[in-house]
Amino acid sequence: MGGDAPTPDPSPEGEGRSLLADYAAAGFGASMGFGRRPVVIVVDFALAYLDRASPLFADVEDALAVNVALVAAARAAGVRIVFTRVDYAEGGLEGGLFYRKVKALACFDRGNPWGGFDPRLEPAPGDVVVTKHYPSAFFGTSLASMLTAMGVDTAIVTGLSTSGCVRATALDALCHGFYPIVVRDACGDRSAAVHEANLFDLQAKYADVVGSEVVMDYLRGLA
Repeated sequence: MGGDAPTPDPSPEGEGRSLLADYAAAGFGASMGFGRRPVVIVVDFALAYLDRASPLFADVEDALAVNVALVAAARAAGVRIVFTRVDYAEGGLEGGLFYRKVKALACFDRGNPWGGFDPRLEPAPGDVVVTKHYPSAFFGTSLASMLTAMGVDTAIVTGLSTSGCVRATALDALCHGFYPIVVRDACGDRSAAVHEANLFDLQAKYADVVGSEVVMDYLRGLA
């Protein structure tokens, strides 16, 4: 099922428009569209990003609300939901150099409540939960083989953060041969500028970046 991805808008200024034109003229940003067998991957929507006391707080309540609506629409359409979570033994041995690089990952040490799901957006019976230790939901997990066994061809990616685990997951979805769809208003980051820059780059090279209304229409069509 084809679909046109809306052009990302990194800036309302002239520089942003000229950058879009330059990328398009060079051959970046083509739309790949949707497949027919999607899965929704909600990346790391943990309490660590919602609690102001957390070093990872990112002020993403708006994105949370969009995710709640998208997940409900996906369930109504019979589309599988995959939630990812991060969980480290004390000291972060499973995270290796990534854990050493980003000290805030201690938020996900086993037993820390910041690593849990918000009750407004948590797995339900029948959903899949993937525990990961690195940015991508595919790295070091069985996600790719599981999706292939399920006949999935499209990965609709939401969650946190845009510049980190969302980006890494979308890139690996592409590399594994799944149509990568990143839902711009269902993702978030601690910086709006970083969020927009990464959405721009994802659209240019690695994924179709679309608004939630596009995905909702697609899911209604499946239902």
